[in-house]
Formats: sequence, C-alpha cells, structure tokens
Amino acid sequence: MAETPTRPTATSLPHVGNDRTRVTEWRFAPGAETGFHIHGYDYVIVPVTRGRMRLEMPDGTAAVAELEPGRSYFRPAGASHNVVNEGGSELIFVEVEFLEPAKAVEPRH
Repeated sequence: MAETPTRPTATSLPHVGNDRTRVTEWRFAPGAETGFHIHGYDYVIVPVTRGRMRLEMPDGTAAVAELEPGRSYFRPAGASHNVVNEGGSELIFVEVEFLEPAKAVEPRH
C-alpha cells in the first residue's frame, strides 16, 4: 500500500496576546497546510500576500478562496477546516481572534 505524501506544515508567529485578542501571523510555503482544526473564537483574516487558499472540510468537500492583500474577512467561531496553500509562492495572512466579546462603551464625540 502506498503512503500518502505529507504536506509541509504552515508556521505561526504570535504578534499579540491578551485577555481579549490573539493576533497570529501565518506563513504557508507552497503546498503547506495547517491541519484540521476548529476555531473556538470569532476571527478575522487579513491577507498580507495574494494567494490561493484551499479549505478542506471534515466532510471531504473543499472550497477555494483567492486572497488579496488587505482584503479582510470575518468568520464566526465553530469553523472547522484544513487550510492549504494551493499557490506556487508563499502565502501569508494575519489572523485576529476575539477571545471574549467586546464590552459596551459610550461613543466618543
């Protein structure tokens, strides 16, 4: 029986971590992946580089997203997937996780 080739693993670099927010830079060599995971918090992805990202779902389906630098998107807690760089160059994005809901504040005038 042939072994399934393994993909390289994406690397992470913590930027900010406090009681309310965690900010992590993710770098993916071509073909690198995160491995399957479930997001425990709401989060925003901020692409740093242009790239093609494949999202593999637990049910075997997949979706592809084209990332554009600075074009952010939000996802709620509970997202479950494996993220793979389908492009031929390094893919970099920043993930901002909201560890607790924001407290209501009065608007400043």
